[in-house]
Amino acid sequence: MSDVISEYQHWKQQGESLRSKAKQAMEGRFRDLLTEAIRLAEEYRADFGGTLKPPPVVTAFRYKASARKAGRPKAAKPASRVEPKPEQPAAKTDPKLARLQKRLETARKKLETAKAAGTPTSNLEDKVYEIEDDLRLARGVE
Repeated sequence: MSDVISEYQHWKQQGESLRSKAKQAMEGRFRDLLTEAIRLAEEYRADFGGTLKPPPVVTAFRYKASARKAGRPKAAKPASRVEPKPEQPAAKTDPKLARLQKRLETARKKLETAKAAGTPTSNLEDKVYEIEDDLRLARGVE
């Protein structure tokens, strides 16, 4: 019987060793995947100006964006910021117009999101109309 016991103990020890190796491998893979997700989220934010939404089963995904900024190559920043500047000089002349245009863009995005989701949009449509009206008044066009 001592042979059976010693074989069992040996098997158990091998199982524990394999278990700890598998645990370390899974933790490493998890960290790698999260690091890649953060890199993709940062690249998406830099290129498209928005944030990626996780799938519905993910209830929380937070990271410190400021920690990643230092590691990002400097060449990527000017390229992403140079493009919008030629489009915005007219808006920058009057800060009130710029604020209204930004509010209008945001309201339109919310409206499109609501339409895509199939939720009621009448309040958002009213908001867009009001902002457009304010913008026309600010420009002096009636």
